[in-house]
Amino acid sequence: MQVLFAGTPGIAVPSLKRIAETYPILGVLTAPDQEVGRGRKQAPSPVKKEAVQLGIPVFTPEKLDATFRETVQGLHPDILVVVAYGKIFGPRFLELFPWGGINLHPSLLPRHRGPSPIPAAILSGDTRTGITVQKIDLRMDAGDILLQEMIPLTGEETTQTLTDLCAFRGADLLVEALQKLEEGTLIPRPQNEAEATYCKLITKEDGKIQWTLPAVQIERMVRAYDPWPTAWTLFRGELLKILRASFIPAKATGNPISMLPSESLPCGKVIGVDKQKGILIQTGEGFLSVTRLQLQSRKAMEFNDFLNGVRDFIGTRLGD
Repeated sequence: MQVLFAGTPGIAVPSLKRIAETYPILGVLTAPDQEVGRGRKQAPSPVKKEAVQLGIPVFTPEKLDATFRETVQGLHPDILVVVAYGKIFGPRFLELFPWGGINLHPSLLPRHRGPSPIPAAILSGDTRTGITVQKIDLRMDAGDILLQEMIPLTGEETTQTLTDLCAFRGADLLVEALQKLEEGTLIPRPQNEAEATYCKLITKEDGKIQWTLPAVQIERMVRAYDPWPTAWTLFRGELLKILRASFIPAKATGNPISMLPSESLPCGKVIGVDKQKGILIQTGEGFLSVTRLQLQSRKAMEFNDFLNGVRDFIGTRLGD
């Protein structure tokens, strides 16, 4: 079975490497080089870097138009394998593959269809997520399910750690799917449309903390937006990133901190510091305890070091 692989970010690299060990990859389809950094230098995608190292031809078309379809047709691929490519495939493109196309999606479809399923699982407080290999459909993430693997969540995952886990486990699941397709032992299972949920493309503005939210939700934001765009707020007009935090419920028992009159404190108020829990900030419900943060144009710091540099931080109010 000859493969055309399509992917762009780092989550797709383990799948590319794993498939290349087992099947001939005729070419890799990825996003064009992007300008990065202050110098705006052109940089290849992580998938392109890996494909070049593996000696696989790379294609970076702006559009999947008729000219590019002719190029793909000349390769004579059997199947399209996709991991986070970033574009929708039309019917004429999919017709080029006798075995159709399969896609790896890092969620338990039909939950969290869309471009950001890993942050969505964290933000929703899901107790489990997973990886799904599905047939590519003309509708986004709506194709029949071929294989699924469940991943339990502890409530401590960040998008970075969960992405790494899904990337490596997903690579093995994709190879298993390809092998079972060849054997004819896979039975496609239609998705239950009544259970479908959707997530959107994340922007930098999504990381802005609204201190009127419950502490538990803000803590999820901190984990869901690590490494990008990070959860952030304003401190005296400067950007302040909250990099690591936990929450203290408003009605926790046996905890002197939680017995403070939270209902009388303004949201975003920095109310104090605890040697073990960190900097304590009032939210719409409960307290956020921050242990790592970063002020604009400075390096990331543990809370004790941060307070040594910003001695009047306690008592201020964060936000607009």
